[in-house]
Amino acid sequence: MEPRALRRTVALILVAVIALGGGAWGVQRWRHRPGRPIGADDARAPAGVRIKVQVLNATKTRGLARRATMHLRDRGFDVVDVGTDPNGRDSVLVLDRSGHPEWAKLVARALGGAQVLARPDSSRYLDVTVLLGGAWRPPAEPFYP
Repeated sequence: MEPRALRRTVALILVAVIALGGGAWGVQRWRHRPGRPIGADDARAPAGVRIKVQVLNATKTRGLARRATMHLRDRGFDVVDVGTDPNGRDSVLVLDRSGHPEWAKLVARALGGAQVLARPDSSRYLDVTVLLGGAWRPPAEPFYP
């Protein structure tokens, strides 16, 4: 291969790598941009507030609590415990543990809507407990190249 053709090929590859890297960086920046408009089902934790959430999978579907954890963390909620609930459920139930019903409602909205009940329990050091039922469908996962 001629030196000029080799330099041109290397330059094109370099430009392609830089363009792809910049594009991936731009997608990440857009996804987490604070001023991005929020839809009705895309509730977020208030800025400067730490809402401690426990997510329990009450189904036989493996990995459902992990997917809900990622979904809630993307919206600013602090998921501090993930586990399994042996009692099966069909629907999602959000329990207010700390006497902040507005926080429980935010979590319920972030999950696409759920029943919210007050079940105070100061021994758990949690604000909200989520019991995932079989009716909850996780949103599509974003593709990160």
